[in-house]
Amino acid sequence: MNNWNLLGQDWAVDLLHQHAARGAFRHAYLLTGAPGLGKRTLALKFAQALNCAEPLAPGNPCGVCRNCRQISAMQHPDLNIVRAEAEGGTIKVDQIREVQRALILKPYQSNYRIALFLRFHEANDNAANALLKTLEEAPAHAVLVLTAETPEQLLPTILSRCEILRLRPLPIAAIEADLLERGVEAERARLLAHLSGGRPGFARTLVDDTALLELRAEKLDDLQTLLSASRVEKFAYAEKLSKDKDLMRRTLLFWLSYWRDVLLCATHAQLPLANVDRNLEISARASQAGLGSAKQAILNLEATLEKLERNVNARLLAEVLLLDLPKG
Repeated sequence: MNNWNLLGQDWAVDLLHQHAARGAFRHAYLLTGAPGLGKRTLALKFAQALNCAEPLAPGNPCGVCRNCRQISAMQHPDLNIVRAEAEGGTIKVDQIREVQRALILKPYQSNYRIALFLRFHEANDNAANALLKTLEEAPAHAVLVLTAETPEQLLPTILSRCEILRLRPLPIAAIEADLLERGVEAERARLLAHLSGGRPGFARTLVDDTALLELRAEKLDDLQTLLSASRVEKFAYAEKLSKDKDLMRRTLLFWLSYWRDVLLCATHAQLPLANVDRNLEISARASQAGLGSAKQAILNLEATLEKLERNVNARLLAEVLLLDLPKG
């Protein structure tokens, strides 16, 4: 089976490969899964398979022709990329309308026009409704590929018009082996594989992004301090945290990963921890906090993240979250 040189997701690669090879593809696809699983990479490989000028075999792009290189760089004239300006931002209706105008035109230098809508769960209501018209009336020379974290984040009417491929995390061992092959030192490869949660793209990002690892360590240390901090100290931290929405979201995700590990320890689940470098600390926290507190912390963090995406007052969210933390 051709895997388009991707790590994992063989079943999804095989399905898209067959669709491209037979010319029996759908007019719209939705790729779902956690960030870093390879949704964008898979979408670009599919675009190459459809538009490669010199395929090695049907559905098997060469990767080196002009079309393949431009698609890989996301700079092909027949490839439209739609996404929010930053992660956690908003896809707006004007962006959809711009793509609609482009898709009407015949392809400029390849077989098909491809529209790639990244993180479409970040689309506002007007943008989502505008896309429906395109999905219903897409020209024969156009293929639309959407990505999102879960199908439930999108309108049912959008889902009904897409072929849905749900990508899943890979085994931690597979991620670790990939990092070792890339020359990552063994202990570091083990840590990054666990932190990745089975997401190869995120694991490879961590290899090069030492600042992200330092930020994680800082925010997990902050969490330990906050568990036994006074109300005044928690209010001061909440004020500082809420000034940068993106940093706040990252911080909450680090904390969510930590409390999920605490929950695993509290339930004695035979599953790998994400924060494996803090296993002793997490084990002690599980004994102290217990199952109920860990579960409640997770629910509070998930609710806060959801409200943060809906632009609820960030400082108020931070204050409530910190005041509800389990006691250290």
